[in-house]
Amino acid sequence: MVAPDAKPVTVPDFQAAKSRGSRLTMVTCYDYATSRLLDATSVDALLVGDSLGMVIQGHPNSLSVTLDDVVYHTRCVARGAARALIVADMPFLTYQINADEALRHAGRLIQEGGAHAVKLEGGRRMAATIERIVAADIPVMGHVGLTPQSIRRLGGFRVQRDEAAIFEDARAVADAGAFAVVLECIPAGLARRITESLPIPTIGIGAGAGCDGQVLVLHDLLGMFDDLQPRFVKRYAELGQTLRAAVQQYCEEVRAGKFPGPEHEFR
Repeated sequence: MVAPDAKPVTVPDFQAAKSRGSRLTMVTCYDYATSRLLDATSVDALLVGDSLGMVIQGHPNSLSVTLDDVVYHTRCVARGAARALIVADMPFLTYQINADEALRHAGRLIQEGGAHAVKLEGGRRMAATIERIVAADIPVMGHVGLTPQSIRRLGGFRVQRDEAAIFEDARAVADAGAFAVVLECIPAGLARRITESLPIPTIGIGAGAGCDGQVLVLHDLLGMFDDLQPRFVKRYAELGQTLRAAVQQYCEEVRAGKFPGPEHEFR
């Protein structure tokens, strides 16, 4: 846990962690109540991920998530977090058409959502777009390797093994001005080499221990989502089971007349 008056994490702080050798932590977050809880921990960043399409909206992937969806959830998270860095995902087709449109959409996430930075997927193909957004003083986090918005082309959620292409993508993201890059579902040795070669922090998810930090979907970390169970996830709790047990006990007590009791009444 951290002190209530702990200094907010900024983009420069995030970047400086690499030179200090401090390992970075990031988890997804989508609502006010959870962001308040997470902000009281030592987590460095909260990612309002387009993973909300699966764990919040119940879709099989993130492709149906809209910009309005992410703006809404980012606004909720921003109200609850006073310390952690807030990064908002740019959804599918909000940055792929052209750089000017991408800038406008990134601006909405900052201006309306209250994000501190945005994240977008893609390497060399997105370098000019990253440059355009960064030139407007909006910090960008890159994302290479398995890019979930590309699952139609990739054929699903699969480990990516084209080492030369992934290495060049990561380098292009850094050269374009991104302050950090997510490495998803790539061989651990490749992730380590990329981390050693880049001047910016790498955040791994399914990329081994050689990255500068790690990110997990919160619902996976807490054992609240069973539709997908990737090998790279460690479940630190089983809150799904706890939730079911608590609600079942509530139902039984209401039906048995045990709740509410005298201590819950107004007189």
